[in-house]
Amino acid sequence: MFNVSGREFADWFAQAQQQAIAAGIDRAELIWLLKAWTDLDRLGLQLGDYQQRERVHLVKPWEAIKSAWERRVVERCPVQYLVGQVSWRNFQLKVTPAVLIPRPETELIIDILQSQGYASHTTGHWVDLGTGSGAIALGLADLFPHATIHAVDQSRDALAIAQENARLNDFDDRLNFYQGHWWDPLTALQGNIAGMVSNPPYISQPELARLQPEVIDHEPLSALAGGEDGLDSVRQIIRRSPLYLQKGGLWLVELMAGQASMVADLLDQQGNYQTISIHKDLAGIDRFVAATIA
Repeated sequence: MFNVSGREFADWFAQAQQQAIAAGIDRAELIWLLKAWTDLDRLGLQLGDYQQRERVHLVKPWEAIKSAWERRVVERCPVQYLVGQVSWRNFQLKVTPAVLIPRPETELIIDILQSQGYASHTTGHWVDLGTGSGAIALGLADLFPHATIHAVDQSRDALAIAQENARLNDFDDRLNFYQGHWWDPLTALQGNIAGMVSNPPYISQPELARLQPEVIDHEPLSALAGGEDGLDSVRQIIRRSPLYLQKGGLWLVELMAGQASMVADLLDQQGNYQTISIHKDLAGIDRFVAATIA
């Protein structure tokens, strides 16, 4: 166990909060980091309890904690990568720069399945294409306890994180993992998939240059870049999914603002999809498109 004097901690914490303000970083991120690496809780940090303590106990060496905060401020490294984990729905997920940081809006994918009546094939095969950290696959396994869940990603490093998250959340016996490009590893399941869910790369080439440094400089480009209009991967998934999804099987994808109507049109033009619908996120943005196989 490491420690630092309450006085030294207080002096540094005051300075770190000023750095956050100057850099436009939410003070909550500093609290998050210190909650993970000290014996102080949120309330104690907010009320300044550390000022009366002789020692503050640390999980990591004091210099490592200060260095990590410098990385947040100077390099704009996301606090999720610094701490190495993030909460998503009821899961604690390990995250590294090998995987996209799971966003709160992506949680709504599972809510849509739960509330919109799409989960009619709860004992069949469900697929998470481009699983990354494994978040969506875990959500599927939690929602459909009698289904078989398949998680695919082309990145070996991402799959290692997803598999570890399955173990950490006691779902390792429920998920099957495959390395490959979209549907490629699942040829044996053609025509037998009850549902496919994906959060594919969807950032357009012009938008990439406008992303925050926390995203473009640290998160995996392969999980972000969707080609000139952002829909390269989506088009591939639209084209190939009818080979794998059973009749009435669900197709559900997350997108960025402004893409939903275009994707709905692409699904309609393809000819194998029906009951196409658009779903909003909590901010009222058209974020998800769903359809079923005719």
